[in-house]
Amino acid sequence: MNENIFSHIIDQKPGMVDISHKQSSFRVACAYARVKIPSVLLVKLTAGPQVNNKGPVFDTAILAGTMAVKNTAHLIPLCHPINLTSIKFDILIENEDIGIHCEVKTLANTGVEMEALTGVSVAALTIFDMCKSVSSEIVIDTIHVVKKSGGKHDYEAR
Repeated sequence: MNENIFSHIIDQKPGMVDISHKQSSFRVACAYARVKIPSVLLVKLTAGPQVNNKGPVFDTAILAGTMAVKNTAHLIPLCHPINLTSIKFDILIENEDIGIHCEVKTLANTGVEMEALTGVSVAALTIFDMCKSVSSEIVIDTIHVVKKSGGKHDYEAR
């Protein structure tokens, strides 16, 4: 019997949560990541197309984030593989920050928060990788769930 407060600990061992009894429902999760950039990089990213020797920075980050969302169950050991119905990214320059938003949708019996978080994380890492030759002062400082709906509890960050 699992009496641990952590759902992924079963009889004192890690285990995937049994979700077979849960009803499928429409679920949405949105996550956000912030990448702080120095002014020298801001100038380069706002001067024209965000392209460097590796390719278009933001487009590549969106593709990498999308691949990460689709592969979350392979990266996070106890995540369930989920059929996804939609993945959307928005990447915006906000002052001296790059804001990355990811919305993931599914019709399933478990949520997609981990998928959205994985998406913004890998998109942020991709931006870091593609821009590190310009500056080593890039900081990924915020990654969090903005909102989720469907399932037992809805949530929206304040």
